[in-house]
Amino acid sequence: MADSQDNDRVLARALAARPTARQLAWQRLEYIAFAHFGINTFTDREWGDGAEDPALFNPTEFDADQWVGACCDAGIKLLILTAKHHDGFCLWPSAHTEHSLKNSPWRDGRGDVVAEVSAACARAGLKFGIYCSPWDRHECSYGDSPAYNAFFRAQLGELLSNYGPIAEVWFDGACGEGPNGKRQEYDWDSYYALVRQLQPEAAIAICGPDVRWVGNESGLARDDEWSVVSGPRGQGERGVDFLEVDNGANDLGSRDNLAENEVTFWYPAECDVSIRPGWFYHASQDLQVKSLDHLLDIYYRSVGRNSVLLLNVPPDQRGLFHENDVARLKELRAALDATFDQDVARTAQGGDAAVDGAWDTYWSAGSDVDELALDLGAEKTVDRLLLQEAIEEGQRVERFVLEGWHDGQWKEIVRGGCIGYKRLERFSRVVVRRVRLRIEASRAPVRLRRIGLFCAP
Repeated sequence: MADSQDNDRVLARALAARPTARQLAWQRLEYIAFAHFGINTFTDREWGDGAEDPALFNPTEFDADQWVGACCDAGIKLLILTAKHHDGFCLWPSAHTEHSLKNSPWRDGRGDVVAEVSAACARAGLKFGIYCSPWDRHECSYGDSPAYNAFFRAQLGELLSNYGPIAEVWFDGACGEGPNGKRQEYDWDSYYALVRQLQPEAAIAICGPDVRWVGNESGLARDDEWSVVSGPRGQGERGVDFLEVDNGANDLGSRDNLAENEVTFWYPAECDVSIRPGWFYHASQDLQVKSLDHLLDIYYRSVGRNSVLLLNVPPDQRGLFHENDVARLKELRAALDATFDQDVARTAQGGDAAVDGAWDTYWSAGSDVDELALDLGAEKTVDRLLLQEAIEEGQRVERFVLEGWHDGQWKEIVRGGCIGYKRLERFSRVVVRRVRLRIEASRAPVRLRRIGLFCAP
């Protein structure tokens, strides 16, 4: 009896975990971009040491609209700019340091990359985000924790106050030595409070309470990537505590894992990866842009595994997205459109709210183990399955199987685990008229927003 009661308590806590409005808005973006750009672009390095001469920064053909246009053409919904990396060089004219582009020859020292990218995003309707590294290898107060925390808040305040709406604030956990050889103790709570004060709609990601790092830089989520996780800290506390867990854990949200802690909360994953081997631009990598097949696999294993894909596209020394990167982005968009533009389940009989394409409706199962049967109206060739839960009602499905009617019986087509916001499955082509989705295990009656069936060209 005790085991049954414990299981009931675990499931009750899991079902009570729901996304906030900002987490739900973030999840719906699905596919976003990073632009690693800065002094490293001109030194051919990945990590600068803070001793670089600002005079090196001079993108002769800088065009933020070209970046944003490439993102929009690719179907990307948000662009995050590295406003400051570990070297401390600022892509805006910060009043709190001389290590910025105001001491560069670009725009005669009067330029502001953050402003130009923010304005280009606003013109195109693309959401804008910032990365501001807490680790600053240039700033002399780094390591004097109270002084540097005040310095960092001042810089963060500039970014959050002067550049319009910001949809995501991206912090990593890098914490090395400063110019004085000391390590810094970051005052995360004060950073978060400042974001909430100045940009209350912004999701705070990675080292933050809204969005966690998936645990690798390959862009790949777990096969079962739960948004409902548990740990020693609740939502609103430091997300950085989950980084070590993520690196080694295959499953963060199973019933067994949830039972280990009393605190359960909504903490979705972001999958970051660069379109090239490096995060900053290197001319030597112009022919090493990831292949279309590689990027498609990443897409299915990130967006298709209940996560958001953050794809880095590093601007070059001209201040442009390189032609090879732009071409690959277009190829990826074309391949995704060719696959997902025609949903043969949209006109199926029996799907009701799960096939109507509406965001504000969903199909409700009658029990925690149930099935949904569809008649496609004629035989259709399919090799892709899309499933979405109404996650504002929690994450419920643990296991499912899709079956097709053939030779007088139901035969398995594909099976999977948790669903969450979106799950995509690839399988060998089959010709079917009738299919059914069987829910083999769930934490409560299923709320299915969408079932889609497609055929990749």
